[in-house]
Amino acid sequence: MLVLALRSVRERPGRFLATLLSAFLGAAIVMAFNSLHDTAGAPGVDAVSSETLRTAAGVVGGYGTLLVFFAVASALTVNVRQRAAELELLRCSGATPGQIRRMVVGEALAVALVGTAAAVLPAVLGGRLLVELFQDTGQVAASVDHSFGAVALSSGVGVTLVASAGAALLALRRVTRGRRGTVQRRAVRRPWLAWAALVAGAVAASSTFAFSATDEMLMAFPAQGAILLSVGFALMAPRLLNGVLGRLALGGASGWLAVRNLRRRAGELSGILMALILFTAVSTATLTMQAVESDEVAASGMVKSVDAKNLETLNYTVVGIIVVFVCVMLVNSLYAATTYRGREFGQQRLAGATPGQVLGVVGVEGLVLTVVGLLFGTLAALAGIVPFTVVRGDAVLPGQLAGVWAAVATVGAAATVGTSLFTARRVLRTPAVRAVGATV
Repeated sequence: MLVLALRSVRERPGRFLATLLSAFLGAAIVMAFNSLHDTAGAPGVDAVSSETLRTAAGVVGGYGTLLVFFAVASALTVNVRQRAAELELLRCSGATPGQIRRMVVGEALAVALVGTAAAVLPAVLGGRLLVELFQDTGQVAASVDHSFGAVALSSGVGVTLVASAGAALLALRRVTRGRRGTVQRRAVRRPWLAWAALVAGAVAASSTFAFSATDEMLMAFPAQGAILLSVGFALMAPRLLNGVLGRLALGGASGWLAVRNLRRRAGELSGILMALILFTAVSTATLTMQAVESDEVAASGMVKSVDAKNLETLNYTVVGIIVVFVCVMLVNSLYAATTYRGREFGQQRLAGATPGQVLGVVGVEGLVLTVVGLLFGTLAALAGIVPFTVVRGDAVLPGQLAGVWAAVATVGAAATVGTSLFTARRVLRTPAVRAVGATV
């Protein structure tokens, strides 16, 4: 089966392009930031510079590890789902579940190795740019030279391979054992993890009121609260989507078909909705609170400490990484999922629908997904922003929120609706008869 996995990757590389891109970006980010550990441990690095570098590597490296797993898992889930018929044929031909697992995991590991190898040079350049960034802001001494060593390389290879293997097993489990209804029933029977994240997030956000306006730890608890709440909402994505669709009444044929399709594919779309919720909550909360903090410091006439500069740099860096990964996850997942619907689009056209009507349905689907993701992501963000603003600035809603939210919503809508429409338009170029006759 391992030989078959390598042959599959070599003969049909196009099907693994999304997974390769996710592994490449993940490995590059993990190695770039973990190279800061190598730099901090080099001879002659002062204590302040070492602490700054290690803090950045630890915080962003942890986020990067989680994002690598989610990005690779999202790509592999779509990949394995589209090959369900092929995998079923292998089982009918005598392959055991264990052999199929080894084949899928082998494919994922082979792609991850290629992605990691290609990411080494960008990681070296990225790590060097990070050190220069810290030097420009005075957080790291100018005499410190960037080092790329064993920590960066081993972490990149290890994290990417483990994430790819775990994501492959998870994707295979969802497809071979979890039909959509089964997955949803399992989610209903086991909501404890989502509720635990929601409760923990509420407690963390409420803890903000125990701090003073000038406390250095003030931003940590509302930020953690927003993140945990967004994780809780993300884990409940299929239920939240079904709940909104049950109360949504859209007029016209496009609206009716869009709601019907979303209900039917709620389980499959949960990964896209999870990414939107996390992206909206983390980006909105972090950028808004950082803007409030910077404005308050400027208004007081104080100078930011090294720790404050470190926190600001980390906040912007984390948000930047999240934006990149979420866009990659959305584009990969939506592109693959929409491409897979060629037969469905062909059937609709043979039944009398025009290409414009099909695009209208796809556009409404993307818009509904965007609104639901923005809604619950914003609720999670507000749970952290409001306590922080009340304590730090004696206001409930900061003036900076509107601009930040508009930018976040624009990026989310462009990634979701734009990718769906662009991909659907390409799929519709295939004649309807040929699309319906194609093997799914």
